[in-house]
This record gives sequence, structure tokens and C-alpha cells, in this order.
Amino acid sequence: MSPFLALAIDATLVLYVLAMAIGLLRVARGPSAQDRVLALDFLYIVGMLVMLVLAIRYDSRMYFEGALLMVLFGFVGSVALAKFLLRGEAIE
Repeated sequence: MSPFLALAIDATLVLYVLAMAIGLLRVARGPSAQDRVLALDFLYIVGMLVMLVLAIRYDSRMYFEGALLMVLFGFVGSVALAKFLLRGEAIE
């Protein structure tokens, strides 16, 4: 791995950690439930991006599979939370 790529990966991971900290702040202090759900969506997307960057760093396909599973479960969770906020029940 080239030194430039290693530096770019390290900088990217630091910025993603900062983004996750801001997202956690929004989850904790969100003025409404909708803001908190949106912040959770943001957190799982950034988590997926972290896994993809780690896949590039360690040259491993397992991180890609983990990122795919994370996004699938995150989408299902977001749909369930949105349905719960709209109707008051997630399962009909």
C-alpha cells in the first residue's frame, strides 16, 4: 500500500469517527423522534462506510459482506421505526 493511500485512509477514518460522534449527539439530543431516527440512519450509513474503508485497508472481502449485511439490517430497522412513528405499531 502506498504511503499516500495509507494517509488518506487514516484521515478518512478520523473524519468518519467525528461524523459518528456528531450523529450520536443528534440521537441523544434530537428535538423529535423523527430526528433521532434520521440520526440512526446516518450512523449505520457511516458505520458501513467505515467497514468499506477497513476492507480497502486490510484487503479483505469479509468487510464488504459485513457492510452489506449492516445496510440490509439498517434499512429494515429504519422501515420498522418509520412505520412505528406513523401508525404506532410496527407489526400489523
